[in-house]
Amino acid sequence: MNVLFITLDQFRADSMGCAGHPLVKTPNLDRLAREGVRLAKHYSQSAPCSPGRAALYTGTYQMNNRVVANGTPLSNSFDNVAKLARLAGYNPTLFGYTDQAIDPWSASGKDDERLLHYSGVLDGFSVGCQLPDNQGPWVAYLRENGYDVVDNGIEVLRDESSRPVEMSLSTFLTNEFIDWLKTQDSSWFTHLSYLRPHPPYNAAGTFSTMYDPDNVPSHIEPVPYEERHYIHKGGSKNPASSAPSEMVRDMRAQYYGMISEVDEQLGRVFAAIEERGEWNETIIIVTADHGDQLGDHGLKEKLGFFPQSYNILGLWRDPKFPGRGGRIVEKFTENVDIMPTLAEALGVEVPAQCDGRVMKPLLDGEDVPWRESAHYEWDYRAFFIPNAQTPWPFDRALSKMNLATTLTEEWAYVHFADGTALLFDLVKDPTWRTTSDDASLLYKGANEQLQWRQEHTRREMTDMLVEPGRPGRWPEVPQLA
Repeated sequence: MNVLFITLDQFRADSMGCAGHPLVKTPNLDRLAREGVRLAKHYSQSAPCSPGRAALYTGTYQMNNRVVANGTPLSNSFDNVAKLARLAGYNPTLFGYTDQAIDPWSASGKDDERLLHYSGVLDGFSVGCQLPDNQGPWVAYLRENGYDVVDNGIEVLRDESSRPVEMSLSTFLTNEFIDWLKTQDSSWFTHLSYLRPHPPYNAAGTFSTMYDPDNVPSHIEPVPYEERHYIHKGGSKNPASSAPSEMVRDMRAQYYGMISEVDEQLGRVFAAIEERGEWNETIIIVTADHGDQLGDHGLKEKLGFFPQSYNILGLWRDPKFPGRGGRIVEKFTENVDIMPTLAEALGVEVPAQCDGRVMKPLLDGEDVPWRESAHYEWDYRAFFIPNAQTPWPFDRALSKMNLATTLTEEWAYVHFADGTALLFDLVKDPTWRTTSDDASLLYKGANEQLQWRQEHTRREMTDMLVEPGRPGRWPEVPQLA
């Protein structure tokens, strides 16, 4: 059995045809939904990229993995999907990026170049084609084909609409994967990590004109500035995250174009797998690291507490279970569920670190007890670290720059580390534009979140005792075998 683990960066859950989007065309993702399972209420556990991916790759909440920003190291003490694949007998191979900063304890010395950026490769992966932030291999490919481009990958992406689709970043990565696939003569495990539909909001070639801005769905207007929470105000004032109404339609048209283009590339990937006769021998998982505000609440990119930054696509197709085809899971699922579910599918023990749950019963359509809320966290200390004057251990201001959200069908509770909170009554207003001071709901939200935190404290060595007979769940330590 092969495994194709796909991430589409910054992909909102609502932006697929199979999710009921009235405009955007995603025939290949729709195919996966027909042949597999769509997770309709699937959530990332954090933003931006490094924190979101740390949770996805390790099956742990941010409060446990402590990757709080792009540039926060992920400790090598954690298991991850690549190490899991190796335990199952694969050589997991990366095409794209994982955005995980090196654990400083693993550095070769103070001059180790991996200490200069966070676009490192997750421990355990072999590299088929790495695309760091500067998109170096793609930029080199463009130059080889006669394009005069700068060394800055983001700047080159801002001009994607001026080049044909055949020269796009997504096409390049797809070509690299397909060429590699032709060389494989045994079961394979690949992480295919596409940047798109991540900004810049500029789709490749003809996809930049595929959608008329006048036809895109309307966005959620923000509440008046004076009514906004300070996090919302901060995002509204920052040009990197502010989305005035007059720019939203054009931005959305480009975002949908990027989605349709990466969907087309997935069609090429699927065709290559089919040509090898391996379509029914390949597990395919598709998700994202986080979502995009896309103009909702006057914001773009990913930040804060609104659900658009965290509600993401989730698709799972396992050909061993054809009866799952077309199933839609309406319960809350989370990216931390991916790793334990994959472990179960590959016949590997679920690591004790995993905060997520095995989704197999849901994928099989069973009505089983399950979480009744989704959880995500956002930490904003990275904005202050470069200039922070917080002498340790006397000043712990940085530790108070975070929030945690608990989302149910009826309400959402946001707790800030300074002790304040927000409550949204989603029955009265599902757009998150109206806060509530209902004391009973506030208590319920705070109690639910506290219970969630207590249940998910780290447990790697808590459920065992060092005494004769070694009772409990002991780790598989080689020297104790």
